[in-house]
Amino acid sequence: MTFELVCEIEPPTTPDLKRVRHQIGTLSTIAHSFLIPDNHIGRATVSSVAVAHEVEAMGGRSIACLNSRDRNLLGFRRDLLTAAAYGVDQFLFVYGDKPTSGNRTSDLTVRSMIDEARAFSPDLRVGAAAGLRPLPGWKRAADFLFLQAGFSMEALLRWREANPVDVPVYAGVLVLASANHARTLAAAIPDIAIPDDLVTRLTADRMAGVDAACAQVLAVRDSGAFAGVHLIPVSRYRDVESRLSATLR
Repeated sequence: MTFELVCEIEPPTTPDLKRVRHQIGTLSTIAHSFLIPDNHIGRATVSSVAVAHEVEAMGGRSIACLNSRDRNLLGFRRDLLTAAAYGVDQFLFVYGDKPTSGNRTSDLTVRSMIDEARAFSPDLRVGAAAGLRPLPGWKRAADFLFLQAGFSMEALLRWREANPVDVPVYAGVLVLASANHARTLAAAIPDIAIPDDLVTRLTADRMAGVDAACAQVLAVRDSGAFAGVHLIPVSRYRDVESRLSATLR
C-alpha cells in the first residue's frame, strides 16, 4: 500500500491565487493530494471548493475542507452543488475554529454534514477529523480520518492501537515556523503538547521545525500504522519540499 502525503495549502485571504498556485506547484513533487482549509483560524479565505478546483486544474488531487461553523443547511447544499459542478468529490468535514468575529451558526454538525453528503451522492468521499481521544462511533462511518497534529509518535501509536478502524487514517504533522509560532499554538490549542526542547532549538535554529516535521513524517511512514500523513507546512513549504523530495522518492 502506498504511503500518502496529503499537503495542506494555505488558502488566500485576497482574490489573488498566485501564491496558492506556487504552493501547489512546489509541493506537487511530494504530495499525493492537497487539503484546502475552510476559513481556517477564523479568517475569511477564498472558498475551499474554488481552490480545490484550482488544484484539479493543475493536475493535482484535492480534498476540500468544509466547516460546520460558517454555514447552514442551505449553504452546505450550495457548496455540494458547486463542488459537483467543479468535479470536486473529496471532503474533510470539521467543526471549525472559533471565529475572530461574529457568531457560530448552529444548523449543522460534522455528523449531519456526513449524512447530508451521503444523501447528496454516494460517490463522494467524506472524511472527519479526530482528536487524540476515544473515537466516537459515528465517525467510523467516514471514508477516512485526519488525526490531530501532534509531536509524539508514542501518543499517535497509542491512539491507533486503542482505536482500530478499517478506514485510512492520516496522522497530522505540523511544521513549527518559529519559537513564537510554537508558543502561540501551545496557548491556543492546549491539546497540542509541544516539546520544550523543540522550542529551545527553534530559538537558535530557524530550520529546527522543518527538520522535526520531516523526521516525524518518516517515523510515521516507517511505523506502518497509518495510511499517510496530513502535513501542514504553513509558510515553510519550500523548505519541507526540499527536505522530503529526495527522501520520499
